[in-house]
Amino acid sequence: MQTFAAFLTRDHAQCDNRFADAEDAVSSQDWDRADTVYPAFRQAMAHHFAMEETVLFPAFEAATGQAGGPTQVMRSEHVQMNDLLDNMSAALAARERDRFLGLAETLLWLMRQHNMKEENILYPMCDQALAAQKSALLDRLEKT
Repeated sequence: MQTFAAFLTRDHAQCDNRFADAEDAVSSQDWDRADTVYPAFRQAMAHHFAMEETVLFPAFEAATGQAGGPTQVMRSEHVQMNDLLDNMSAALAARERDRFLGLAETLLWLMRQHNMKEENILYPMCDQALAAQKSALLDRLEKT
């Protein structure tokens, strides 16, 4: 049976690929392509955050009673990433290549740290704490 770790790590990789496409398009100043691939990346990130914040985190918190622990840290980092994404959108709209790439570098660093914590700590904790609900929750994640 699939695990939360496998499912969500695969989604991280898909987001990372979209991010690389957007960064490449802006770096080469292919603005038409950037106007397509960056929104796709942003939507992928929003979808990933929604899966975690509306399905996984509440289930984990209910099962463990840990509302102020690792999920709170992850939500806080989602806010930071969304702020960077907003600024990257503005830089893209203004065709500010260097500003976009600087923000992208910060976002990449934050995403790597964030993903490592989720993949190595939180997702395995979820796999353990939510084992009895795994099938139903994975179904909900897929439908989010």
